[in-house]
Amino acid sequence: MTHAGEGQRYIRKHLLLGWGALLLFVILGAVLESLHGFKVAWYHNVGMETRRLTWRLAHAHGTFLAVINTAFAVTLYVLGESAQGAWRRIASGCLLGATIALPAGFFLGGVVIYGGDPGFGIFLSPLGALLLMIAVAATIHRLLRR
Repeated sequence: MTHAGEGQRYIRKHLLLGWGALLLFVILGAVLESLHGFKVAWYHNVGMETRRLTWRLAHAHGTFLAVINTAFAVTLYVLGESAQGAWRRIASGCLLGATIALPAGFFLGGVVIYGGDPGFGIFLSPLGALLLMIAVAATIHRLLRR
């Protein structure tokens, strides 16, 4: 595969991930609004504040990361041929991992609640945040070298 073809593959991957994640998290938002609107007990009752918070955080972070993936694809397009190198592989992989781990950690943390504390799935969220920081730092580093 040529470098240009490989660059197009990265652009397409992040556009699809961005738009696909946006669809997923818009649907999640609509479901959460419905659960709240219909006052579904296992979501709405007083003891479920942790679930509501973690699931709203999953929705918000997932939507945010969907937009970041499309912005990353646009960045790769603008950089063109200069978007090659290890930084692209690192930033892309870390952004993919963050897009999965950060919202999944919040969502899984709200599935099972222990005395008002989120479940063990919440530990994925800091990992996702770290991956996001690496992806952003790698992209900024590349942009400063241009």
